[in-house]
Amino acid sequence: MKKTIKILTAILFSAVATILVGQNNLVLADDDTPVVTLGTSLTDSQKDGTLKTLTAPLNGGNYQTITVTGSDLVRYLNPSGDNFTTSSGVWSSAMIQKTSSGSGINVKILDYNGRNNITTITANQYKNAALTAGITDANIYVTSAIPIDGSGALAGVYAAYAKNGNALNQKQVNAAQDEMNTLSGITQDNKNKKGYSDAQLNNAVAGAKSEMAKQGQNISDSQIRDIVNNQININHLGNTINNNQKNQIVNLLIEIRDSGALKSSDFKGQASKLSSQIENSAKNIFNKFNTPENRSWLQQLWDSIVNFFSHMFGGVILG
Repeated sequence: MKKTIKILTAILFSAVATILVGQNNLVLADDDTPVVTLGTSLTDSQKDGTLKTLTAPLNGGNYQTITVTGSDLVRYLNPSGDNFTTSSGVWSSAMIQKTSSGSGINVKILDYNGRNNITTITANQYKNAALTAGITDANIYVTSAIPIDGSGALAGVYAAYAKNGNALNQKQVNAAQDEMNTLSGITQDNKNKKGYSDAQLNNAVAGAKSEMAKQGQNISDSQIRDIVNNQININHLGNTINNNQKNQIVNLLIEIRDSGALKSSDFKGQASKLSSQIENSAKNIFNKFNTPENRSWLQQLWDSIVNFFSHMFGGVILG
């Protein structure tokens, strides 16, 4: 059953069929026409419903379509550990729309006939994985005609991208797939646990990516571990994330480093933008962390140091 669910979901992000490579990033074609991907297994009725759902945000605007098959899944999912065949079915779908530079990656899961059929993967998890995949400045809309967990979503991006004949970085494909599996697994393990939210986890990972990018491709394993520990504390997850889960995050970020994702000149900015988006979309969670009672002792110590030197130099801080 799990394998069937993965097969159903592998098309979700395949909306980037007209993507072209630019400085290690995935961007839409020059005409910026939104792309809708339809799974080859959809019935005629499901195709109509999927197109109606995904293109609603365009308000009648133009779009392109592409069909993704089991052959695409074999090429891009199997190296990540799955066992698809060329006859594997594909049902779930997505649309990607290029946005202005600096707008970041936005993901919205759309209801199909009034129901959210993406049962496991969250919008923030898709955003983080899309960042690892190299996507920049895009709106991505996701839906499914049937209930699915969403675990194979990012594979569709690369499957559609390859249809343009462009060479892909399989290491980044693997890292993006592993990222969705890792983050969704941690969220499932901590579901309904006090002091935990998926937004906190994804903000910690986005923040870690941003910090990694500042240090560059040669960042060491130990430096990555320090960054993860810091981000877990900043996002108040120290009492919920266990050592095994922390190691999963560290290993994931090492894989992302080794995939070559940090070589992108836009990676740091996109990661920082993603963190801001996550915090803004979950203000009810993150606003609580900014009260004096909830600030970590390290933050309070830093403020004390700043205040000390501020008074010493008459309110002028030298940088």
